Amino acid sequence: MDIVALNSSKLPSRRLSVAPMMDWTDRHCRMFHRQITRHTWLYTEMVTTGALLYGDVARHLDFNDEEHPVALQVGGSEPADLAKSAKLGEQWGYDEINLNCGCPSERVQKGAFGACLMAEPQLVADCVKAMRDTVAIDVTVKHRIGIGRSESYAFVRDFVGTVAQAGCKTFIVHARNAILEGLSPKENREIPPLKPEFAYQLKRDFPELEILINGGIKTLAEIDAQLQHVDGVMLGREAYHNPYLMAAFDARYYGDDAPVNTRLQVLQAMLPYIRSQLARYGAGTPGGGLRLNSITRHMLGLMAGMPGARAFRQTLSDSKKLAAGDGELLLQAYQRMQPLAA
Repeated sequence: MDIVALNSSKLPSRRLSVAPMMDWTDRHCRMFHRQITRHTWLYTEMVTTGALLYGDVARHLDFNDEEHPVALQVGGSEPADLAKSAKLGEQWGYDEINLNCGCPSERVQKGAFGACLMAEPQLVADCVKAMRDTVAIDVTVKHRIGIGRSESYAFVRDFVGTVAQAGCKTFIVHARNAILEGLSPKENREIPPLKPEFAYQLKRDFPELEILINGGIKTLAEIDAQLQHVDGVMLGREAYHNPYLMAAFDARYYGDDAPVNTRLQVLQAMLPYIRSQLARYGAGTPGGGLRLNSITRHMLGLMAGMPGARAFRQTLSDSKKLAAGDGELLLQAYQRMQPLAA
């Protein structure tokens, strides 16, 4: 297996990873994804420094041991605050701290971080240095190839070069510009054209750095093609909407030929987790509020492309059955699709 030493332990390389996605890649989603692939890196949703320093740390950082390798993505622009947040992430057991320099939302811009940080590469370098001086785990950066309508490769080249001088060795390149005015975050994931050649050129210009590419990659063939040019591929929406694509990752990209869970086995593996989470955090517990849908909503795409997939989704979306809070609903959804698959 291709391995990198991090935090005095052996972890898989970042050859494959699932992107941090707001409202999607929470701990329940990551636990589900881990039933499909053992070695693919998983990332949290972005957590702001303010939420970590002044909010409920456990709510933001708690995760399951099975999720490793797992990275914490932070959002912020104050080096001291980021250093404190990175330390919390390390103490909590994360394998990597990732700085968000790619989110284009107005809320993030008002906080003066995310994609707008690309306009201040020296500040990003200062942030990275502050975190690296505080933690022993890797500090990485996820960014776009530019901001606004500029199409200059020199912009992202100079950004990476400056941040690399602060000791950052891993850059995750969402190979589109971020349009900070006039486009929604959703439109920013679709309208600015993909320019993977910018990521390829970064790898040629900085061969000593680890360059990962993100954006619009959907198939194993496309992953294979990207890996001819860069060190790793990060999947976003495809990993969420068609998660069983990842069942091929361990053997194909990590040389692990151990049996992969079938779709049914994935459902069965999630049952004890669901029961334990509902027992601990469910609506009937003090301060509880976790509902079955908080977990099952991430699993709607498990049967994508299979006969009966629509029936599976319909069953898992049944509000009355979800309100009952019975994890057996997963198996009921699977059983309902079987006659349609015959």
